[in-house]
Amino acid sequence: MTVAKFYDWAATTPGRSELVDGQPVGMAPASTTHSALQCELAELIASALERQGAPCSAFTEPGVIPRVNAKTNVRVPDLAVMCGDYKTERSALTDPVVVLEILSPRNKHKTWSNVWAYTTIPGVKEFAVFETESISAKLLRRLSNGDWPQDLELIACGDFNLQSFDVRFPVAAAYRTTHLA
Repeated sequence: MTVAKFYDWAATTPGRSELVDGQPVGMAPASTTHSALQCELAELIASALERQGAPCSAFTEPGVIPRVNAKTNVRVPDLAVMCGDYKTERSALTDPVVVLEILSPRNKHKTWSNVWAYTTIPGVKEFAVFETESISAKLLRRLSNGDWPQDLELIACGDFNLQSFDVRFPVAAAYRTTHLA
């Protein structure tokens, strides 16, 4: 299935889906911890961007089209940040700067598959994966030469920092409304 056919199909099909290598894949409803974490992260990041006057916007569950196999993929991260003005409505982002995923025990393979797809997008500078079973995140930042480092940075305490626009907050703040707090 192509991206265009996927959007036509999704408009008439109940539930949420993403397109993975030409195949529509259903998305289960999020757990309460997943949902709370997503809301907190969106608020923390959007508020920081607004305070800074950054020309960026945070989006929850946007369609994101990776660079590789772009005609047959629309992935749906939990949160993405795009910088610059968008003058017209878009079905999907092709140019996010930061992508965040929330890793639930039931969706580990799918989440990591999406993360690796996001690394093909030239403008993505950072991505993070937040855990739902512990207060921690894994962060990966693109190196100055455009490559990705071999290892993810584990953040279990202290500050979570998105260097792309200097957004910083205690990692525990993202878990404020979860049962892990």
